[in-house]
Amino acid sequence: MRSYSWLLIVSIVLSLIEQASAQDSVPPEKQFLAFIKAQAAALRANDRSPADKAEWQQRRTKLRENLLKAWGGFPETPCELAPRKLGEIQRDGYRIEKLILQTRPGVWMTANAYVPDKAKTEKVPAILHVHGHWAGAKQDRVVQSRCIGSVNHGFFVLVVDAFGAGERGLGKKLGEYHGEMTGATLFPIGLPLSGLQVYENMRAVDYLQTRPEVDGKHIGITGASGGGNQTMYAGAFDERFGCVVPTCSVGTYDAYLGAACCMCEVVPGAVRFTEEGDVLGLAAGRGAMITSATRDAFQFSVGEAQKTFVRVESIAKLLGKPDGVKHTIIDSGHDYNQPMREAMYGWMTRHLKGTGDGSPLPDPEIKTEEPESLRCFPGDSRPDDYMTIPRFAGVEARKLLENRKAPDSLDVWKIEKTVRLKALDEVLGGTTPRATKTTSSPELTEGETVTLSFESEPGISLLVKLRGLSEASPPKIKRLAVLLDLEQSSDKTLGGDQANKLLADGWAVAVPELRATGRLALPSDKIGNAPDHNSAEWSLWIGRPLLGQWASDVRRVFDVLSGRLAKLPPEVMVVGNSTAGSLALCAAALDERITHAVTINSLASYVTDEPYRNQRLGLMVPGILREVGDISHIASLIAPRKVTIMGGVTGGGQSIHGDDLPRQFRFAREVFSLHGTSPQFQIKTDGIFFDESASQR
Repeated sequence: MRSYSWLLIVSIVLSLIEQASAQDSVPPEKQFLAFIKAQAAALRANDRSPADKAEWQQRRTKLRENLLKAWGGFPETPCELAPRKLGEIQRDGYRIEKLILQTRPGVWMTANAYVPDKAKTEKVPAILHVHGHWAGAKQDRVVQSRCIGSVNHGFFVLVVDAFGAGERGLGKKLGEYHGEMTGATLFPIGLPLSGLQVYENMRAVDYLQTRPEVDGKHIGITGASGGGNQTMYAGAFDERFGCVVPTCSVGTYDAYLGAACCMCEVVPGAVRFTEEGDVLGLAAGRGAMITSATRDAFQFSVGEAQKTFVRVESIAKLLGKPDGVKHTIIDSGHDYNQPMREAMYGWMTRHLKGTGDGSPLPDPEIKTEEPESLRCFPGDSRPDDYMTIPRFAGVEARKLLENRKAPDSLDVWKIEKTVRLKALDEVLGGTTPRATKTTSSPELTEGETVTLSFESEPGISLLVKLRGLSEASPPKIKRLAVLLDLEQSSDKTLGGDQANKLLADGWAVAVPELRATGRLALPSDKIGNAPDHNSAEWSLWIGRPLLGQWASDVRRVFDVLSGRLAKLPPEVMVVGNSTAGSLALCAAALDERITHAVTINSLASYVTDEPYRNQRLGLMVPGILREVGDISHIASLIAPRKVTIMGGVTGGGQSIHGDDLPRQFRFAREVFSLHGTSPQFQIKTDGIFFDESASQR
């Protein structure tokens, strides 16, 4: 493998993809996953274990930098923890405290501390327990069992509710899920849930080190499922953890591609720079034990976990600590059951207390508490202004945008525009078309409709359908409208009222397919309120948000149409219907062949205090608010070409009425004014379908 250059490996992989596409060997509904898997294989083609300790140290430094960047960075100065005890339960041999801690200004983490009686006379090691996707979070009986078992073995235990779960959900009841379009509110601000939770777990360590009962130099972390995922990341990144035990969670990133995982498990772009083996390898010298179940999901299976363990083990050997890593396999389903707990107790005892050989220790008799009794805010007593995930996202989004003013001169704007366009292309993962050939099969003609087949990039074969062409060869048209619709098939869009009205007004109409939509949509792609959950999630792993891939498809369509029409007409309009509005704006900002961008009842702002509704996860681009700006800022990049905003909706899916829509687009209007082209920017609050004469009034 070492004798091959990076470019040669990539070219071989992409060549294989191209051959498979040309042979139509992949069913349409499986095309996108095959493409994602091939992209990931190319990105990790040179992946191998470090050759020596020096190479690992270099890789380790770069890996930490990349992880921190993917998580959006951590605050330079931690805020005051300001811990408060809200109650206490006394039990035989230990007590349970109900605590809240401030992890970021105004963000409060609910927690329980299990304090052994022996800690009254001596400092004891501590374990941070991370709950995972159990409905009761820290209150859940499965989670309680390992906390009680740990305190009975003499550990100080801190168990915390993850952001968005347990007592920290949108509502005040337990059992809420923090994934899909709730967790998605964090992507535009560049602070994904995976990174926020890592930072909060680090703040939990800060708190543990303030407790007089705790031996602050001997702290471990464990969790299962999503909590095991957090155990891996926090345990790898924070070197204060002396023992790291992820359970039913370790596999490979490659295995994630094809599975449905939570937003809290996604590290945007991680496949571009690492695999799980190196991540957990950061903890290889600090007592890392992987626990796997024989009957778990594929992404957490014994076989996938073993691939990661081999890498971790090789790193531990380079560090001279081969006995500091272990892979424990339990005959079980996805769980954190008694055998798993007993394995954890023994491993923690060895690495935090320095006693025993790491073998399992028996689980003392456990009697769990009523979940409600452990709550910091029982019933409906939580404050109404409590900081939830979307509220946090809204606060941070407004901070990012509060000083974003339109420049005073056109010269200044031109410089800023260049920077912003580059940033837009980068956060979208690169939108320049990657294919070289225009068509992969002869065009088809059915009545007035012409269908062209083309390759958007190796592995992605799409169709574009056209109506309104003249009989000349090549056809002569004066105006071309490209209709984008993520929610309907191209046939329905092309035959709909919108297309018919444009045709009657003298427009030729093109409706392209877009990857992972319509006939190319993945089976079971929808989870909760995210219709494109899995396809969007896999795209984030490889560092190419779906919005960027769709923009690349649109740009490729114009290459194809240019060839079919000899050249594009002087008027080229892109219409983004509903969820495709921001796609139309991004494509037009990056491709000057588009002379007019229209959005119809589309998202007017990424800023929201509630979960996104009636939107697509694929539109949520990590860091777009920080690096580029809001929807209005994207629209401003199109100036002085035409932009028409026809109605709009909030992140929560409500229609925007009256003067609120123009206020959302103030920045774009000011930029068009700088160009002296104010009439080129139009807003229609009723969202009635585009009327060319109306836009000129």
